[in-house]
Amino acid sequence: MKFTLSWLKEHLETDAGLDEICTRLTEIGLEVEDVDDKAAFKPFVIARVVSAEKHPQADRLKVLMVDTGSGAPVQVVCGAPNARAGLVGAFAAPGTYVPGIDVTLAVGNIRGVESHGMMCSEKELQISDSHDGIIDLPDDAPVGQSYAAYAHLDDPLIEINLTPNRPDCTSIHGIARDLAASGLGTLKTRPAPSFAVEGETPVKLTLDLDDQKLCPGFALRLVRGVRNGPSPRWMQQRLIAIGLRPINALVDITNYMTFDQGRPMHVFDAAKVKGNLTVRRAREGETVLALDQREYKLGPNNVVIADENGIESIGGIMGGEHSGCDENTVDVLIESALWDPMNIAKSGRALGIITDARYRFERGVDPEYMVPGLERTTELVLELCGGTAARAEVVGYKGYEPKIVDFPYSEVKRLTGLDVSNEESATILTRLGFTVSGFGERVSVSVPSWRPDIDGKADLVEEVMRIHGVDNIKPAPLESHAAVNGKILTTLQIRSRLAKRALAARGMLEAVTWSFIPEDQAKLFGGGSPALKLANPIAAEMSDMRPSLLPGLLTAARRNADKGYGDVALFEVSGTYENDRPDGQRRVAGGIRRGTASLAGAGRAWSNAAKGGGKPVDVFDAKADALAVIEACGLPMGNIQIEQGGPEWYHPGRSGTIKMGPKVVLGYFGEFHPLTLESLDVSGALCGFEIYVDAMPEAKRKATRTKPALELSPFQVVRRDFAFVVDKTVEAGAIVKAATGADRKLVTGVNVFDIFEGASVGDGKKSVAIEVQIQPVERTLTDEDFEALTQKIVASVMKFTGGVLRS
Repeated sequence: MKFTLSWLKEHLETDAGLDEICTRLTEIGLEVEDVDDKAAFKPFVIARVVSAEKHPQADRLKVLMVDTGSGAPVQVVCGAPNARAGLVGAFAAPGTYVPGIDVTLAVGNIRGVESHGMMCSEKELQISDSHDGIIDLPDDAPVGQSYAAYAHLDDPLIEINLTPNRPDCTSIHGIARDLAASGLGTLKTRPAPSFAVEGETPVKLTLDLDDQKLCPGFALRLVRGVRNGPSPRWMQQRLIAIGLRPINALVDITNYMTFDQGRPMHVFDAAKVKGNLTVRRAREGETVLALDQREYKLGPNNVVIADENGIESIGGIMGGEHSGCDENTVDVLIESALWDPMNIAKSGRALGIITDARYRFERGVDPEYMVPGLERTTELVLELCGGTAARAEVVGYKGYEPKIVDFPYSEVKRLTGLDVSNEESATILTRLGFTVSGFGERVSVSVPSWRPDIDGKADLVEEVMRIHGVDNIKPAPLESHAAVNGKILTTLQIRSRLAKRALAARGMLEAVTWSFIPEDQAKLFGGGSPALKLANPIAAEMSDMRPSLLPGLLTAARRNADKGYGDVALFEVSGTYENDRPDGQRRVAGGIRRGTASLAGAGRAWSNAAKGGGKPVDVFDAKADALAVIEACGLPMGNIQIEQGGPEWYHPGRSGTIKMGPKVVLGYFGEFHPLTLESLDVSGALCGFEIYVDAMPEAKRKATRTKPALELSPFQVVRRDFAFVVDKTVEAGAIVKAATGADRKLVTGVNVFDIFEGASVGDGKKSVAIEVQIQPVERTLTDEDFEALTQKIVASVMKFTGGVLRS
C-alpha cells in the first residue's frame, strides 16, 4: 500500500514529520517497507532562457543561454521545438541524475558546441508521458528556486506492508484513523456530499443469484452531461506517485476512491449499456473482453454484471472494454457494490487477474460505505466533469449487523503481560471506532463495519496491545524450574538435524527442491497414483507429489552440470509421499554425488590422487553416505544388514538395501540405472541414496544419560589377514558378520580388502580376503591364544557361509 505524505495529511491533522509518522506506523503494526523522500528531484531548479540562437551545425538544435539564478547564465544545447527566449522551465546542471531517461548528466559537446546542463521535459522528470517540448512555466515562477517544491514533486512516498487481516488499512483514510487512535494527530472528517439530483436512474438492476452472499448489495447512479477530459494535475500527481497511470477524469476518480477511501468503484458508459443490468453467474463458455485488452473465458463460478448485449463486467475484479468510458462519454453509470470475498479470491486466482479492486474485495470492504462511497464519487464527478446526477438505485443491501464481543479486560494482562488500565483499554477501542458498552471488569464491544477481521476477545487484545505499544512489553526470562528440562525436540526432529549435520560434514551441500514433480518422473520413482495428483498445480510440470527426493536432486545436478559445475554433491532431508494419508508421508534423508565429487575431493586424478580423489563416484560412495546418516542418528551399526539390489531406478548390480533385522528397511543406495538417467536427461557418473529417518526404531531408554568411563586397553592391537573361498552368491557382509561373531570380546573390527575370482579358486567360487583387528584386553596374547582364535574365526565363517580357508 503506497501513499504520499501530503495525501495522508489530507485525512490527518498533525504536525508530525516524515520520520515520526513512519516510526509510529511500524509501532502500530503497519510496517513501513520503503520511504522515498524524493531527494532525486532536489537538484532541479527553475531557470529562465535569456536567449535562444540557432545551432551553427544543426537546423533542429538551439543554443540557449539560461539564467539559473546562481550567477552568470550557462550555455545549454536544446532540441525542444518550444525552446525560446523568455521561457521559464526546469533546469538540470551537470552531475544531476535525470530519472526519466536514467542518465547522470555531464558537460557535453553537441555538434561542436558545449552544453552545460539540460532543460527538462515532463517525461524526463516522470511527471507525465509528454515529451513534445520542455516544461513551460508561468513567467512569475521564482527563478533559482527548487522546481520540485514549486511543482509539489518533493512529496515523500511511503509504502507499508499490509497483512491480509487489515482490509481497513487498504485506504489512506483507514491508515489515518489508526494513526489518530495512537495519539498522532486528529482524524479529519469531511462534510457529507451535497448535490442536487434530478429524476430517476433509468437503468434498473436485478440480482439474479442463487446465493445472495455473492452480491450482498449494489448501488447505481446515472450522471448525465459529463465532460470526460484529463483529470486535474493534483489528482494525476497522486496517482502517478503510487504507480498508476492517469487515463481520463472518470477512470481516475474511481482509482482515486480505491486508494483514498478503500472503496473500489466502476463506471459504465451509459450509451453503451443496452437495457437493464443483471448481476448473475456467468454461463459456461461465456467470454468477455476486459479493460486489460484480454479475453477471458468464464463459467458459473464467476459472478458478472450483464446487460442485453452480454457481459459488461467481471464483478469486483475488472470491467469490460465494451462499456468503458472514454473522451466521448457523455452519460455515465457509477457502480458501488459489495461482493463475496471468497468468490472474488477464487475467481481472481482462476482467471489470473490481479487488480486493486480484487485486492480489496477479497479481503473485505466496509459494507456501510457502499452508498456513501457512491455519493462521494458522484460529488467528484460533478466537480471535475460537470453534469447532472440522478437519484441512486440501491438493491439488495440489508444493512450492517454489528458483531458483539464479550471482552474481559483481564485478557490484556493474561495474553500480553501488559498492565493496561480498564479505562485506557476502553479509550483505545473507542478511538479505533469500536463501541464499548457496560461497566466493571467485563464489557460488550460492538465491532465497526470496517473491521471484518475482528472475531473474538483475542482480536480486541491485539488492538489494545498494538496501540498501547508492543515496545512496552518488557523482555523477561522464562521461569526457571528446579529440575532438568526434558527434551524439547522430537526424536524425528533430532535425527533430521543429525542427518543434515553428518552429510554436510561429508562435503555435501544442502538443497531445497520442489515437493511437486512431473507425472513421468513420479512414475519413474514408484509414484504417480491419482491420489497424489494436485487439483490446482502451480505449473503443468509440477502435477504430482514426489515419491522420492532423488528426481529433484538429479535434476539439480543436471542444472549445475549445464552451467559448468559437474562435480556436485547434494543432499536434502525432507518429506516424500507414498499416499494421501498422514502415515503416507515419510521423512527421508537423500543425497546424490556426480562426477568426481567423492569424500576425498573432486578434481582430476593427477591433481588429487595423493588424497584418493579424482575417481568417478560409485556405489561405495553412496553406501558410505547412507551408513554415515544411520550412524549419526544413533543406531547400533552392528545390527545393520546390507542386501544386494534395490528399487528399479537403481543399477541392479551396483545397488544395495539397508535393513535392521529381516523386516525393517532403512533405505537404499547405489548407482542409477542407465534408463533412469536417460529419462531424466541426466548424464555422467552418478550415485545416490535415500534413508528413511522415520523408519528408524526408537532407542531404548536408559536409566541414566551419563556416559560410562572410557576404558582403553594398554595392549597393542594385532591384525591378521584371512582369505576364504566361498560361493559367488555369498555376500562379503556375511563373512564379516561371521568373523566378528567368533569372539566379540577380542575381535574389534573386520574389513574386506580384496575379492578375487578366477580358475584357480574354481568355477562358481570367489576368494574374499578380510583383515581382522584383535584387541587384547586382560593380557598379551600368546601364540596358542592366536591359534585358538584363528580356529574360532575359520569355524565361524565355515558354519555361516560354507567358506573354507584359501590354501
